[in-house]
Order: sequence, then structure tokens, then C-alpha cells
Amino acid sequence: MIRNVLGSIVALLGAAAAVLSPFRDWYDGRLGRYYRIDELFTGVTGAHPGVLGSILLPFLFAAVLAIVGVVLRFRPMVALAGVLVLGFTVLWMVRQGQAAGSLTVAGDGSGLQQGVAGAAGGGVLILLGAALMSGRVRRTRTDHPYAAPGSADPDTWPPTREPGPSVQTSPWPEPEAEPYVGPGTGSASGPPSGQASGPPSGAAGPARDADTEPTATYPVQDRPDRPGPPRE
Repeated sequence: MIRNVLGSIVALLGAAAAVLSPFRDWYDGRLGRYYRIDELFTGVTGAHPGVLGSILLPFLFAAVLAIVGVVLRFRPMVALAGVLVLGFTVLWMVRQGQAAGSLTVAGDGSGLQQGVAGAAGGGVLILLGAALMSGRVRRTRTDHPYAAPGSADPDTWPPTREPGPSVQTSPWPEPEAEPYVGPGTGSASGPPSGQASGPPSGAAGPARDADTEPTATYPVQDRPDRPGPPRE
């Protein structure tokens, strides 16, 4: 993060210096924006072109590349902007040396001046900013970031391996056991099939419970409508 911020500041300073350099004197008191773009390929003349037709145009393009590269944190784009600035500066120096016979640096302003130094320094700063930037961090994408649990512990959740919900294969709720296990509930209280329901011979039966023992039915005598002798 710190490298990106520092590299971005250095690259933006270099782009600003490259854009401002054509508005300064380059050679013998002549501004950089007075050099045409085609003069860098055909030869330097004394014509004064417009702003968009001068050497300022490639420097503006390089500055835009540097700004976009800084915003996107794309180092190759920033480095390309620095190469463009240095390339056009060196190409101008070659053509100016051919036109003047030689390149000199004099204190009276008859040789190379601040404009050329600003353009060259701006290109170097842009390249330095691209070298300082760390660029975008590439994140590897994996379809399975965690290994699936094995058959020994299927009810755990990665990555903490804490117990999770049980695996249920059916969408319906699991059946619950009947809580009542008293007499008359089928095989839960009855004897196994093929055996007598009563106690074995010669053995005392289980103790009777008055609450669960079925009530015995006794015959009920009809009450006479009229009094009479008791029945024998």
C-alpha cells in the first residue's frame, strides 16, 4: 500500500513536469511548443505550429497514460508513459543536434535550457514511479477452498471443524418413538410371538397393579319391583 502511494506521487509529479516542459525554453530561447511533431522525424525548422500540432501533444498523451495507470495501479501503463516522454525528448535532441551541428549547454541561454531538463526529468520520474509501485495484488481463485469432511466426521463444518447439523437425506421430519409403553400397545408390552401370554407353569406371576389391572365384570342382579320372598 505504501509503495503504491509513493510510486503514484512520483509518477504524477513526473507527468506534470513533462506537460509543463513545452512551455519553457528548450534551445536558444525557443519554447518547446514551437516545435512541430513532424519535425522530430523530418528535421527541425523555424516554423511556429499550433499547440495541438506541437510537441506538447505526445506529452499530454503520456501524462494521460500515467494518470490512468496510477488509478488502475497498472505498472506497465505508467512505465509506457515514461518511455514515451523520454523517447520524444531524445528524438528531439537528435534532430536539434543535426540542425545546429552540435548540442551545447551555455550560461547565456544559447544551448539546452530548462525545458529539455524538465521533459527528461519528467520521464525519469514516471519510470521511477512505475518501479516503486507494487501494482495490483492477484488473488488466486479456488473452487474448493476447504477440503470436504471425510466419512468419519460428516457432521462438521470447515474451516473450524465444529459440530454442525446432522445430515438428513429425507425432507420429512424423522419419526419419533411412541412414549407410551403400557399394556395393549403391541409388541412393546406383549410377549414375543410363539410364547404363551401367561406366566410359566410353576412360577408365580408378576405383581398386579390396581391402576393398570383391567376391572373385572361381575353379574348384576335385577332389583324386584315388588317386595317378595327372597330367592333361594
